[in-house]
Order: sequence, then structure tokens, then C-alpha cells
Amino acid sequence: MEHEHEDGMDLEINEPGRIEWGERIRRERERRGWSQTEAVREFRRTTREQHGVVLASEESLLRSWKMWEAGGGIRQDNKRYLATLFSTVSGALFPPARRIELLPDGEVPELLQQLQYSSVDNSVLHGVLLTVEKLCTEYAYTPAEQLLTEGRAWLARLVQLIQQPMTLAQRREVQVQAGWLALLVSCVQYDTGNARAAEITRRHALSLGSEAGHAGIQGWAHEISAWQALTSGNYRGVLTAAQAGAAAAGNHGVSVQLAAQEAKAYARMGDPKAALEALDRGRRLLEPMEYPTNIGNHFVVDPSKYDFYAMDVYRHLSSDDDAAEQLAHEVLAAGTDWDGTERSVMRNAEARLTLGTVAARRGDIDGAVEWGVKAISTDRKSLPSLLMVARDLDTAIKQAAPDAPQAIEYSERLRDLGGRS
Repeated sequence: MEHEHEDGMDLEINEPGRIEWGERIRRERERRGWSQTEAVREFRRTTREQHGVVLASEESLLRSWKMWEAGGGIRQDNKRYLATLFSTVSGALFPPARRIELLPDGEVPELLQQLQYSSVDNSVLHGVLLTVEKLCTEYAYTPAEQLLTEGRAWLARLVQLIQQPMTLAQRREVQVQAGWLALLVSCVQYDTGNARAAEITRRHALSLGSEAGHAGIQGWAHEISAWQALTSGNYRGVLTAAQAGAAAAGNHGVSVQLAAQEAKAYARMGDPKAALEALDRGRRLLEPMEYPTNIGNHFVVDPSKYDFYAMDVYRHLSSDDDAAEQLAHEVLAAGTDWDGTERSVMRNAEARLTLGTVAARRGDIDGAVEWGVKAISTDRKSLPSLLMVARDLDTAIKQAAPDAPQAIEYSERLRDLGGRS
């Protein structure tokens, strides 16, 4: 049922990062070629059609819109309506500041000693949980071999721990933490090109998730299978794995990423309608979810990651290079600290490859190669994913200028990188 909605009450005027989200609203509007007046009309229309809400008058909303682009206060419900207008989620447009609890490095030896000599108690389990959280958070930037060594060692300890006397609740918690670690180890094994070991570990994670009755772990085990299929070009396999994962995951956050994998597969199969429908299904699943405590955990679907999914789809469809370009810049901004430190090294690499692909389509071969070389030169790599997207750029460069010396040089560097996988 429609109802009148007045803006300008209960404003949040002291939000962190409000200038940044104000600028993004402006970028989203300008990319669509709207004036502020046209944006307000579209805002009223989509909010009425999608949410059944009649907003305030155009004149009143135009005043509010000008304030929003300047970083002024905005109601919580208008955040959601704006996200719908821009085909994203409110948590990506308005990310809150979050602090998380991780186990300090100095406490790790003490925890190891407790695991070796003490019976299992809740304090030990809490330390295990924080350790697993820490390792899953380090996925984005820790050298793969180092993370693989630590992850396998901790997984072995937890498998041994399951054999010790404990309550049923404690045993389930150990199985759950072992399941998350197995997922992490599987990802890193696949990152480093060891697909066979990654599949064995993935199945182990699925088994642990099933034994513990944990929908999220089971869903992520299928998501890894979908990711492996995507990077190997088995797009029908992506759809099969994603659908199995969705059935297992229920309302867990991994359902969003499973929808995104479907969207990526459909885009590569040349079915833009199905790709955009899957992407929107993921958006609708994500919007009502609570903002995660630790967005750095690899197995948490934070709202800013939705921009990353959409970037990939738009780049591959090549139907809206402006959208792919803007989303790539949003991904880079979200994945980089104020001092230039990169929090999301691998996402940032794919964003640079997207910018390179757009540049190549526009005839800027020097810019395309520059973006590409920077992307493939990063220390922390997921080789299968990086190669998949880097080859998209190589194709775009060859189509634009197959004989250009810098294009040939990029292809050679890409062949060298592929030879390491």
C-alpha cells in the first residue's frame, strides 16, 4: 500500500565518511547523465514502483538531494531507496566504521600450549575462534605460502582436538572452526595452482560442515566449486554448483556470492538478461542482511563486495563501460586505506584489469597496458582468477591494436604468469 513519506526528519548528520558517500551519489547520478532534478524524478518513480512508497514533492526532495551530495544527513529508509535506484545495496553506499576483535600475535604461543596440555574449555575455544577469524582475515594480503603453512598447521591441530573429551556443543564448535579453516586452505591451494589438493580439502570442509549441521560452511564449499568451475571455463558447472550451494546455504550470506557466481557465468555465456537477474537477486538477498562485524574475513560477504561482483558482470557484458569503470574505482577506493595501504589486494588487481579493459575498448592502449602490468605485478595473487580477468584484458588489447609493441609485451608477461600456474 502506498503512503506519503516526508523527508527531513530524524537525520543522521554525524556519520563517518559522509563526504565520501555524498560524492558517490554524485558519481552515480552523473554516470547516468541525470541532472539533480532528473535524479529526483527517477528516485520518486523507482521508490514508488519498487517499495510502494510515495516520497515528498520534487521540490522538497531536490533540496534534500543537494544536501546528500554535499554529505548532509539522510534517513535510513532513504539509504535503502537510493541503493535500489543505483542497483546496489545501502551498505555499499553508506559503509559504517567497524572494529573487530582478533587474537593478538603474542597470545598465539600461549593458546598453542593450552591446546597441547589442557583439556578443552570455553576459553580455549574462544582463542581458537579468534585465531581462525584472524587467518581468514589475513587471506586478502598475506603471502599465499605463509598463509597455507599456518592454515594447514592449525587445521591439523583442530582435527586432533576433535578426538579429545568434550561436550557435544564444544565438539560442534571445533568442527565448525575446522570447517572454516579447511575452506581457507582450499582457497589458498587453488590460488597457488594446486587444484587437486584444493578439491580434496574442499570436500573435507563440506564433510565438516555437514557433520556440524552448518549451512554457511556447506554453502561456501559449493561456492568454491563454482569459483573453480568459473575460472576453468566450465560455466554450466558454475550454475550447478551455485544452485546446490543455494539449497544448502539457506539465508546465510554466502547465498549472495553464489548468486554473483551465477551472474558471472551467465555474462560469459552471453546471456545479459540472466546475468543481470542473478545480480539483482544477490542484491535483494544482501540488502536486509545485518552489516558484518568483520568485513575483512574472506568468508563474509560485505556490502562493498557487491560492487566487485557488478564490476565483473558489466565489464564482461561490455554493454556499459561507464558502469564498469565507475565500479572499478569504487572497488579500489573501498579496498585501499587512507595512507595508500591496500586491504583487498586481489580485488584491487581485478579492478585495475577492468580499468585497463575499458581503456583498451576506448583506444587507449598505453593506459590499458599500464593498468594491466600493475595488476599482474602484485605480490598476493589468486592465479586462476587473476589470469581469467587478465586474459579478458589481453583480448581487448589485441582487438584494439594487435601489433602494438606494448600489447605484445603485455601478452608475453601474461604467458610468463600463466606458466607459473
